[in-house]
Formats: sequence, C-alpha cells, structure tokens
Amino acid sequence: MSEVKKISLLQRLDGISLSALVFASLLLGLAPFQPEPHVWQKLKMLADGELSRPMDIFDLFMHGTPILLLMLRLLRMGLAGARGEAE
Repeated sequence: MSEVKKISLLQRLDGISLSALVFASLLLGLAPFQPEPHVWQKLKMLADGELSRPMDIFDLFMHGTPILLLMLRLLRMGLAGARGEAE
C-alpha cells in the first residue's frame, strides 16, 4: 500500500505562489471596481450592523478570502525571515 503524506493547511498556503495570491487579492478584492469595491462595501455593512443577508455574508467571504490568505502568507514569510529560515 502507498503511504499518504499529510500536508497541513499552512504547508498548503506556503505552496501557493505569492504572485497568484496578489493577483487574486487585487482581482477579487477590488471587483467590481465601480462604484466601490465589493469587499469595502461589505466591510462597511458589517461595521454598520447591516450584514445579515446570506448573499452579503457569502460575498464578504468570497471577496475577502484572497486578501486574508495573502496577509497570512506575508506574515508567515516575515516570521520565517525573522527566524532566519529559508523559504
């Protein structure tokens, strides 16, 4: 039988190229560009306590996930650099 190698979620995150995360963050995070980016609109709704419809919650999740993943990846790269680890 073949052995299955378990990969943690953080190892999977490290496997995503930084350029792909930046591209997805810019594309999904800022789309649609007019009249205002979706993620900004949803964050304002969240701050005002108006984010209640399932579609709005899904939109915030969909448009915010690439940005969150990019921030996590950059944080891990910064921590690895501070510890002197090679990427």
